[in-house]
Amino acid sequence: MARGSFSRWLRENSQHYLMVGAHEQLARRYPGTRGPRRPHGPLELAWLRVFAPVYRALPWPLRHRILRAMPGSHRQTWAPPPAPRDPAV
Repeated sequence: MARGSFSRWLRENSQHYLMVGAHEQLARRYPGTRGPRRPHGPLELAWLRVFAPVYRALPWPLRHRILRAMPGSHRQTWAPPPAPRDPAV
């Protein structure tokens, strides 16, 4: 696996299965709403039935610490604003 690819895989899968889990919750809350397809295989079941509920149950300070510890785009900071310059003539 190339450097950084594991963290990218983890971030993409986390985001995907958290979204699918939220979709499931909405479908249960609003009868007649179509939910996502059923999970296929033990890996998808683990993401949806273990990871997503545990992640949602974590308090925000702990989630925030975990996010800050993971490498990825969420750790990039905003560039400082440009220095003021004289107006163009």
